[in-house]
This record gives sequence, C-alpha cells and structure tokens, in this order.
Amino acid sequence: MSDLTIRPLRGLPELREGDDLAQMIRERAELVGGDVVVVAQKAISKIEGRIVRLDESAKMDVILGEAKRVVRRRGSLVIAETRHGFICASAGVDASNAPEPGTLVLLPVDPDASASRLRERLGELTGREVGVIVTDSFGRAWRQGTTDVAIGAAGIQVLRDLKGQHDPNGYELKSTVIAIADEIAGAAQLVMGKLDRTPVAVVRGLDVAGDGSARDLVMPAERNLFS
Repeated sequence: MSDLTIRPLRGLPELREGDDLAQMIRERAELVGGDVVVVAQKAISKIEGRIVRLDESAKMDVILGEAKRVVRRRGSLVIAETRHGFICASAGVDASNAPEPGTLVLLPVDPDASASRLRERLGELTGREVGVIVTDSFGRAWRQGTTDVAIGAAGIQVLRDLKGQHDPNGYELKSTVIAIADEIAGAAQLVMGKLDRTPVAVVRGLDVAGDGSARDLVMPAERNLFS
C-alpha cells in the first residue's frame, strides 16, 4: 500500500440541476487508477434536481413524504427510515448547504446508481478505473455528534470480512467485518468540511477496488436489535 492522501477539490461552483460534475472533477484533478472519488450527497442531489421549495410544502410534510417509517419522534425531531433503508434524522431532508434560502435538499433517489453513473462518466473522461462514494452526515444512536457515512458506492469494496482470519496471537476472528466505505467517508469529511463548500475529495493510496454497494451496509431487519 502506498502513502494515503486525501485531497479536497477546491473551486467547484454552486451546483445546479444537470451540471456535469464528472467534467468539473476532471478539470480540477488528475485522477489515477485506484483513486476513490468521495462526493457529498448534496452535490449529487443538486445535479439530480432533488430540491424542494418550502413555499410549496411544509418541511414536516416533506420529511414524512421521504420516510418509509418514523422510528422515533420528539417534538420537531424525527428519526426515520428512508426508502433506501437508512435510519437518519429527518429522513435525510436538510436545509444546510441548500442552493438558496427557502429550499430543502432531499437524498438522491438511488445513491448507488448515482455513484455508478458518476464513476462511468469519470471513466469516459479520464480512462481511469476509480471508485466513487456518495456520503452524508449521520448521527449515531449511542454516540454524540455526526460522522459521514457512505450512502452510495460504486467500484469499491464497501465491507471487508475478516472472519476466519487470525490475529498475531493466533485468535480466530469470529465476526469482524470492517465498514471500509464508511471509514473512507469519515476520513474524507475531515478535508471537505461542513461549511467550506468543498463537496468532493480524492482519496489515493488504498487498495479497495471491488463491486460493493452502499445497500450492503444497511443492517438486515433480522439482525436489527434496536428499531
């Protein structure tokens, strides 16, 4: 494994529906094979037109419309399961970093498909085989604060199963599965920031090529002990 680098892509304009994000990335980064391009969900949602004006709908109506089910509700705080299977605040509906005041940004309809399209377009433009991760900030039930996780992925290994391998003392691992895509998402967020309007980063130096999807990261219902 070579040295790990995480480079933010500066200077991207405010994104609009229909923008060619892959072309913008190509103009600002010299990609090499094996790079992982990490893109904030809001960038994808903007170019896919997943924007709602608040003068057309009340925020709570939008949240409930995006929710498959409400998991918990306390006042205006709603924890919901989305149609993708994600458990998150407000069903992923958010006003931060929206394109203009009075608008809300919704999650992409299919973040894995969004990642796949971006990866394919980057391949056309650069001739490079890269991975793509679409990220969003999620809270954790038993931890303070948020961290970015992968909600869409293409061309990468999202889970690394270590079951059956042995540690240096000879102990056989029984249940260890590493959420590689989530770890990359969290690391990339450190350079992308929440207020810097830097929605893309390039991660280099990892051997994580694969064919996983972010759907693989969703806990199956039969194993979910908490909701």
